[in-house]
Order: sequence, then structure tokens, then C-alpha cells
Amino acid sequence: MGRYLLCLLAALVGSGALAESDDNGLERGRYLFQAANCLSCHTDFENDGQPLAGGRELQTPFGSFYTPNITPDRDTGIGNWSDDDFIRALTEGIAPDGRRYYPSFPWPAYRGMTRDDLLALKRYLFSRPAVRQNNRPHRLKWFVSRKTLGLWKWLNPPPERYPGDTGSRGAYLVNVLGHCQECHTPRDIFGILQLDAAFKGNPELDAPDISASGIGDWSDEELSDLFTDGMLPDGDYVSGHMAEVVDYASSKWTAEDRRAVIEYLRSIK
Repeated sequence: MGRYLLCLLAALVGSGALAESDDNGLERGRYLFQAANCLSCHTDFENDGQPLAGGRELQTPFGSFYTPNITPDRDTGIGNWSDDDFIRALTEGIAPDGRRYYPSFPWPAYRGMTRDDLLALKRYLFSRPAVRQNNRPHRLKWFVSRKTLGLWKWLNPPPERYPGDTGSRGAYLVNVLGHCQECHTPRDIFGILQLDAAFKGNPELDAPDISASGIGDWSDEELSDLFTDGMLPDGDYVSGHMAEVVDYASSKWTAEDRRAVIEYLRSIK
């Protein structure tokens, strides 16, 4: 259980209590960026890809999706995006040219981000080096196309709040910024989240139950060790992608956010 818990909780994130300062909010954006593990998802480490230039393969039952270039390159990245373009993409799943994004991009969760957090993240991304690299086309099964996305979105309207959401800091980290339900909630044959079993695990992804019942045997210290060092309760350490998550994401969380995450997870029944 521990191996998968770290990977799929890796996105538990937040902007923390970081105040805007002389850096025009870049530190706040950097915290969001690191804690959300943007670097890991949008960098093709396996093929020595450039940071944030995309191309990382995401294998799903519907085929392989390849993450896009989110560097500020004006031709192949997001360098020409306005604030409204960025916000619309992350909260409505619609690209600046009007194309719908596939749900491999968790915009239904990001739609709950505050405008300040969205703009802080955008400012940080635009401060990163631009990389000229075209996006790699997805390799999807025959029945998956952008033409069917409108129907999928109609069948799967994002909830205003996820089950168990208390409106707390921890809920914001887990449900919105962390989008943990994307992996830890089962889906039907259409890929729609079964929210009556939210956070109860997804066997297809080997994603465990991270509700109170699923982590009931873990102490707060063990969960904290997992997030900060990658250490499991038996003394072993995560490896592979899990180690990557620790390096780039969970070890960057503030102690306050770590406590908020643990408290919220324990409240999910």
C-alpha cells in the first residue's frame, strides 16, 4: 500500500501562507508549482526531456496521452497565453484556440483554485526558461476523440464540492490542488468518477483507499515521514517514480500544510 500511497498523494498541494513580496509573487508560485509536482508530469525524464517541455507518456485504459509543453515558448508552449487563457484552461478545460482538453488534464479539480493561486502559478511558469518543442500527439483508442469530449463533459459535470469536503485548508489541498480523487476514486467504463466511493481506492490503478479507514493504521508521524523522506512504516523507502515524487513535490510542503493534509484525510469517512 505504501508504494502507491506516496505516488498518488504526491499532488496534495497548497500555496501555504506564503506572502507576496518583492519577487512579485514568484515564491508563492514556485511553492504551488513544486507542491503540485508540475515538473514531474510535464517533463519526459525517461528520455532526458527538457524541464516542462512535455512529452511524458501517461498510459490509461483509453490510450496514451502525452503531456504538453508548458514553458513560456511563444510558438510551442504557453508563452502567448493571457491570464484569461490560463484561467479558462485550468478551470474549464478549454484551450485558447477553443479545443477541449481531455480529462487526463485534471481541470475539473483545478476549477476550484482561487484566482490568486492561478495567477501566481502562471507568473512562476512564465519565469521559467522557454523551450521550443512541439507537443507530441496522443495515441488513443479508436473511439476516443475530441468530438466526443462535449458529450463526456455533459455526462460528467464537475461537482461544486467533493464528498467529505469541509471547506478547510486540507480539503483545498486534497480535492482541488492535489486532485487526489482523480486516482483514488474508482471510475466507470466511461472514465467517470464514482463519487459515492470517493477516495476509497481504484483497483485499476492499484491506488489504495486513502480515507480514514484506509490510513487508519498509519500514525501521523509515519505519514509525515512518507511525505518528507519517502520512508514507509516498515523502514523501507520508496523508489522509482515514488522517489521522484518525494524529491520534487511532497518534501517541499510546509509543516503546516502537511498537518492540514493528514487531518483532512483522517476526516474522510
